[in-house]
Amino acid sequence: MEKKIGFDNEKYLKEQSSAILKRVKKFKNRLYLEFGGKLIFDYHASRVLPGFDPNIKMRLLQKLKNKADILLCIYAGDIERKKVRADFGITYDVDALKLIDDLKSWDIDICAVVITRFENQPSAKIFKNKLERRKIKVYLHYPIKGYPNDVDLIVSNKGYGSNKRIHTTKPLVIVTGPGPGSGKLSTCLSQLYHDYKKNVKSGYAKFETFPIWNLPLKHPVNVAYEAATADIKDFNLIDPHHQEEYNEIAINYNRDVAIFPILKSILEKITGTAAIYKSPTDMGVNKAGFGITNDKTVREAAKQEIIRRYFRYKCEHVMGFVDKSVVQRLELLMKELNIKPDDRKVVKPARQAAKDAVKKKKGNEGIYCGAAIDLGGDIIIKGNNSPLMHAGSSVILNALKNLAHIPEYMHLLSPNIIDSIGSLKGKLLNTRNASMNLEEILIALSISATTNPAAKSAMEILPKLHGCEIHMTHIPTPGDEAGLRRLGVNLTSDPNFSSKNLFIT
Repeated sequence: MEKKIGFDNEKYLKEQSSAILKRVKKFKNRLYLEFGGKLIFDYHASRVLPGFDPNIKMRLLQKLKNKADILLCIYAGDIERKKVRADFGITYDVDALKLIDDLKSWDIDICAVVITRFENQPSAKIFKNKLERRKIKVYLHYPIKGYPNDVDLIVSNKGYGSNKRIHTTKPLVIVTGPGPGSGKLSTCLSQLYHDYKKNVKSGYAKFETFPIWNLPLKHPVNVAYEAATADIKDFNLIDPHHQEEYNEIAINYNRDVAIFPILKSILEKITGTAAIYKSPTDMGVNKAGFGITNDKTVREAAKQEIIRRYFRYKCEHVMGFVDKSVVQRLELLMKELNIKPDDRKVVKPARQAAKDAVKKKKGNEGIYCGAAIDLGGDIIIKGNNSPLMHAGSSVILNALKNLAHIPEYMHLLSPNIIDSIGSLKGKLLNTRNASMNLEEILIALSISATTNPAAKSAMEILPKLHGCEIHMTHIPTPGDEAGLRRLGVNLTSDPNFSSKNLFIT
């Protein structure tokens, strides 16, 4: 699907690497750089900044790798409660393992993993054992009583001093982790404490893409950040410290602004000198705003992302993951920008597809699901569920037929294969619903492609679905969601369940 471009990766990469190296030079011995956001596969950034390479940070790391060590932080509590990264559908500990593998594939090794706020959580201990038995260095950092307000205790042998110093050798130490609250800041400050005890005059800085400090407060790109973090109640504001010191407007977010006076005190206590940073914005080395080349394009893209987040939180609310207040927060943000759920082009066609299914089957027994996908150029393809397949499966097959110029009447899947899979699910696996989800459909398509030229053409066209917008009238089953995620489409759904059963496969 062709998309308008509003972001220049090469300009951004040049600006960002230059800013980081300049900050490293300011601290001649060592700089601890807190890497916020996603290190790899930053799909939020690529959605709100069309043209943004979701792996641009990895390219940045490759440029810096000879000068940088990497520490990976993960909060023990997130491991214990199996917190899930929504865009991949995997837990944070699994995401940490995946990140280590992804870094290796880019020829980048991590220095160590830091399990933060460790209190002997059983799952965290298992995670530690797993890493150490694969020869990965693991450090344990413990909760500090009175953190972050009791500065005297924090900056003492009973505070940061109780954490073991992590051995690093390079002038730049990148501290990253899966998601917010992973303990990156505390790890950076703990290292600073140990360095100054050894008379190593190191420094701290922060690299986080959003909010973009030199865009207006209510710019849709910055509002999209608020939408993405509504579940942790982040919100943007004008940095009051920066405005007071420089009489300039800069955008930051509540947690950084609130913690800055305490952070400033901690830095001054560690270093024994007045803090060089006068505002939380000063601490940042964030140049994403300089890569924007088409403001109109990124504004529209960000508005669409806010709508996606609205649908996601609506679904998470009915599934019990978030409170009603999170949905209400999204409704307020949408109202501020004068956008509605229906402004997402695929919403109405998907709902119409579900209505058409009811009319076609002349009855209201069962649950009828609809789906629609935007192939660009005002081409929207619809699909609905049937005894043979889920709505997600139907819409993808219909889209492939359209892209490959295959007549609607022509079968992509051999009826024998469909019957065989249905028989396996119903008779041998005792599955209540023999209807095929998208993962199963894609496997069946690959099998059919060996003997069916139409199926082969459809298989070859699959990559063209990447980045397409799709909406479903019901929450996708695990098999549908996994298949759609692998296709790289941007999925939303109405907060309805596809079955009356509580356990859905």
